[in-house]
Amino acid sequence: MDTQIIQLVVNGIAVGSIIALAAVGLTLTYGILRLSNFAHGDFLTLGAYLTLFVNTLGLNIWLSMVLAAVGTVLAMILSEKLLWSKMRSIRANSTTLIIISIGLALFLRNGIVLIWGGKNQNYDLPIIPALDIFGVRVPQNQILVLALAVVAILALHYLLQNTKIGKAMRAVADDLDLAKVSGIDVDKVVLWTWVIAGTLTSLGGSMYGLITAVRPNMGWFLILPLFASVILGGIGNPYGAIAAAFIIGIVQEVSTAWLGSQYKQGIALLIMIVVLLIRPKGLFKGTI
Repeated sequence: MDTQIIQLVVNGIAVGSIIALAAVGLTLTYGILRLSNFAHGDFLTLGAYLTLFVNTLGLNIWLSMVLAAVGTVLAMILSEKLLWSKMRSIRANSTTLIIISIGLALFLRNGIVLIWGGKNQNYDLPIIPALDIFGVRVPQNQILVLALAVVAILALHYLLQNTKIGKAMRAVADDLDLAKVSGIDVDKVVLWTWVIAGTLTSLGGSMYGLITAVRPNMGWFLILPLFASVILGGIGNPYGAIAAAFIIGIVQEVSTAWLGSQYKQGIALLIMIVVLLIRPKGLFKGTI
């Protein structure tokens, strides 16, 4: 295989791991809350900027990521209290929810520009030389990103499969009314959904900042690959979203060898359209 293609595959794995983390949060909010949250990419951006803010105060990057995740979760819970819980109480339709989420996305993005400005910024990190593996240059940050993603995904798997709240989340996703009748605390499930989505999405934003510049529209440019991953993986299925994210990340990056980087978004859109035409339910069963 050509060295350039291998290099692009490596880049695609790193990007795919970031898309995977954020896509899990997006698919959970849809599967449990029935919310197509177009502000999700901008919460990812918020996580990156909060990491930048804490990092510039002198704290190391790992502690910065943790504190940024806490801040992002709090912002998501605030949006739940001010917007989404009220919308559910009046049984707002999906069109209304989508319009509100787009408005929230614009609010977050412009707020970030107002506070941090519109220019590209970088974390305060030492310059680490890339590793040369059989002629392929692999930045050490990409290896860290993949390792962090794997740890986060394993932690999510344990939570969903082996904890009481994870089983409650799966029950609510399968049948909300039945879950209520069974005595499951739906409000607690909703809160945990935002905690998990916020944590993973913020980590995705922080890690994206490690391999590229931190900029106000970074999450907006990822929103199409995020939705493509959710649809390809089966809506509401976090494991499907993870697998689909790696597929889309690799295909997007490899496509630049022939089409150029300006068409990466188009590749994600094309994958999404093809899947919707051939297999509307996605490659995997759309359930937690």
